[in-house]
Amino acid sequence: MSATLSLPIIDLTSPDPSSTAKSIRQACIEYGFFYLVNHGVEKELLHKVFDESKKFFSLPIEEKMKSARKEHRGYTPLYAEKLDPISASKGDSKESFYIGPLADINTVDLNQWPSKALNLDEDFFEKIGALNKPSAFLRLLHYPGEVVPYEETYGASAHSDYGMITLLVTDGVGGLQICKEKFKQPQVWEDVSHIEGAFIVNIGDMMERWTNCLYQSTLHRVMPTGKERYSMAFFFDPNSDCVVECLESCCSEASPPRFPPIRSGDYLKERLRLTYGS
Repeated sequence: MSATLSLPIIDLTSPDPSSTAKSIRQACIEYGFFYLVNHGVEKELLHKVFDESKKFFSLPIEEKMKSARKEHRGYTPLYAEKLDPISASKGDSKESFYIGPLADINTVDLNQWPSKALNLDEDFFEKIGALNKPSAFLRLLHYPGEVVPYEETYGASAHSDYGMITLLVTDGVGGLQICKEKFKQPQVWEDVSHIEGAFIVNIGDMMERWTNCLYQSTLHRVMPTGKERYSMAFFFDPNSDCVVECLESCCSEASPPRFPPIRSGDYLKERLRLTYGS
């Protein structure tokens, strides 16, 4: 049995944005994950998207394959993805549908927090062009949830997200686990509880790289529970030409930059190539 983890809860309606930024900073340093409540996305809209997702995934496989993944958009069938390359499983027990990028999204509230928390100007990411035509993908996910006896099975095998930031909404069915210390052996996995109406937010490897490992991208996985599970993951990354290099506030003589500068698009393209083998 895994222990249940108590993640920080961040309220976007807090009247003290400075305090909110400090709380997010601490959450990103200690966990790489946190809950976001009072985010302003209507409950009815989330329910509608879940309903449409269930309709799509209930279609015959022949119908879904008409929208097979191309340029990281469209349908990915069961076992086509294996996020943990050293896993003994035949592939992750999930199917998904990618939508994006979106042409016009309002990300002001969600993207002011890193600037305050990292001792940067509030419009730092706007100034460097990271939010000029950002890369935004919505991934609808369906996990059959079947537990296969005597076989290593994962809904999503152990991985950290590749990009800048991920917002996750689930239908309340459990299975999500995180490992806070990804380089420690043996790995210790803890369950993430469902909080109705909250987004689960986590940072990705690109943000870890940007902050010189001050913020950690955390290993997570989805375990089958015997129940069907639906979730939606929104991936928000800078535009492909944005150069990701160590932030001045995250390096010093004692802690020099650990990674060379790289274009956001080149970094993500290589990570995706390693995942899908093409």
